[in-house]
Amino acid sequence: MQEQTVRTERNLTQLRERHLAETDWLAAHLEDLNLRVVDVRGDVRTQTEPDGYQTAEYLGRRNAYEPAHIPGAVYLDWTTDLVDENDPVPAQAAPPEKLAALLTKLGLGDGALIVAYDDHPANQFATRFWWLLRYYGHDSVRVLNGGWKKWTTEGHPVTAAPSTPSPMPFTPKVDPQWRKTAEEVRNLLGDAGSVPGVTLVDARDEGQFTGRVRRGVRGGHIPGAINVPREGLVGPDRTFADAETLRAALTSAGLPLDELRRELKREVIAYCNGGVASTTVLFALSLLGHSRLSNYDGSWNEWNQREELPVEAETRQAASTHGMGQ
Repeated sequence: MQEQTVRTERNLTQLRERHLAETDWLAAHLEDLNLRVVDVRGDVRTQTEPDGYQTAEYLGRRNAYEPAHIPGAVYLDWTTDLVDENDPVPAQAAPPEKLAALLTKLGLGDGALIVAYDDHPANQFATRFWWLLRYYGHDSVRVLNGGWKKWTTEGHPVTAAPSTPSPMPFTPKVDPQWRKTAEEVRNLLGDAGSVPGVTLVDARDEGQFTGRVRRGVRGGHIPGAINVPREGLVGPDRTFADAETLRAALTSAGLPLDELRRELKREVIAYCNGGVASTTVLFALSLLGHSRLSNYDGSWNEWNQREELPVEAETRQAASTHGMGQ
């Protein structure tokens, strides 16, 4: 039993090292030849009206990057660089050709160890980039634990100097397991809203999950989903907790981790509004060793608009009163 415990702890330590870059480690390795640092600072600016209707504006933060960033870091705008601008659903994953051209130009290629950071309380833009790279077959990617806030609080170096990376070929190799479509999620729903063999996780806040706050015509959640708000997975210093604490947080939120572990075929599909906050949940689960993970990229931005798709705890508002939110 003791040997098994030691082996489990060793595995969790290795998983943590493959997922997270600690600030002290990054500061000591900034000159490594194969290291690439990516600044993905961004924002989602929301406004909620008295009746619960909420609008959201998706914003990049290049204006924050240019005066101060981690030395050597390149900037990627999550609202333009990393999305499919031809998709009517906002913020969908960039197609492989677009992403390959951009990442190759910026030196974020197949041989690079990539560390991503942002300044979001739940690291959701960094985890979104982590998910996007995993979806395209690049596993050598980490999230800076605590992000920009922890880096600057600890007094690590920053610069305004522009980065001039040498190109490095990025070869996208799509792993379809990582991304789900609305049709795939709908086909998994049982007659009573259950999802056999799947745990469906809504990473939005409680107000949006219940429908008290809504973006678009319909409020509520996908039938059978459990609510695991991504804010509960990080501490006040924006770092991911140790495995035991993280596991307790996920379990208390209603995610059946023991059941997932026993049933090796059971899959977790996460969603939010635009497939971004959901990646924080997926990252936390991957950090604990769970591997059957998918992101419903269209999320509520898409599901809400399609009247043929079922909703629980639904509240309605006439489309003539409010347009579709993002």
